[in-house]
Amino acid sequence: MTTTSPQGRTELLRPDGSPVRVLVVDDEQSITELLSMALRYEGWRIRSEADGQGAVRAAREFRPDAVVLNMMLPDMDGLSVLGRLRREQQDMPVLFLTARDAVEDRIAGLTAGGDDYVTKPFGLEEVVARLRGLIRRSGATDRRPQSMLVVGDLTLDEDSHDVTRAGVDIHLTATEFELLRYLMRNPRRVLSKAQILDRVWSYDFGGQANIVELYISYLRRKIDAGREPMIHTRRGAGYLIKPAVS
Repeated sequence: MTTTSPQGRTELLRPDGSPVRVLVVDDEQSITELLSMALRYEGWRIRSEADGQGAVRAAREFRPDAVVLNMMLPDMDGLSVLGRLRREQQDMPVLFLTARDAVEDRIAGLTAGGDDYVTKPFGLEEVVARLRGLIRRSGATDRRPQSMLVVGDLTLDEDSHDVTRAGVDIHLTATEFELLRYLMRNPRRVLSKAQILDRVWSYDFGGQANIVELYISYLRRKIDAGREPMIHTRRGAGYLIKPAVS
């Protein structure tokens, strides 16, 4: 599934509307921190590990949609890690990071089952772009029209502005629609009042300090009334939307 973010980026989501998951494996902390920051900016969920054993364990627990894997790790080489990852998730795309630029090293990685590689030093934009391509080709995201946002049984069509829950039409005002769209573009992610004000109202809200709480209450009456709740409050942190517990 794909949506277009307010910044113009095309956001990749899993078929259930949750963020794409990427596992970053490198023993250089500075690299994992930079990559994690860049990938989180894409709206993806990130987990990082510093060695091969941790990578295998994390892949089993985290179930990533893609892996960024350093060829050289302290406990085993990247090719050995790749072999063990493939036994867990055969079709999971893997992007190798390597300081080696020799043709034979690249061929070895790709022959062993790696899907792509970048050499160090690399540009963050290049890594993000390559991961996007790998994730799309892997089928980790579904193929719904780009205008459709889906979280659980709630759907929102960004083109027609139609909103339904469990097939029942829900009529929203323009501001309610923008608020719901922002929540649904960031499923399971806690959004602060400041973030919501900036994105939905651009801080131009007439001085009414409780405007976010007010419109969240409006949405709840229309989205959650008589149903299992999808819109949740995290006290002191903000609001999030996620599929209802069945």
